[in-house]
Amino acid sequence: MHVPLLHHGCLIVGIPYTEPLLTSTRSGGTPYGASHVAGPQDDPQPTDEEAALARALGRRLADVAARLAR
Repeated sequence: MHVPLLHHGCLIVGIPYTEPLLTSTRSGGTPYGASHVAGPQDDPQPTDEEAALARALGRRLADVAARLAR
């Protein structure tokens, strides 16, 4: 999906490796973004680690948007 999105001018904003949790997580994120898998128990709640990575991605996205708005 990246190529069509880039073709239309979209920016891809992921989680950089400078985010400490990204290198230690066993779930919840990759450099491409935050994620959550409900699993066999269909658990809708993200773990604390998953939530922290989602917040890190949100901060990064807000920072990029603020820089573009200047």
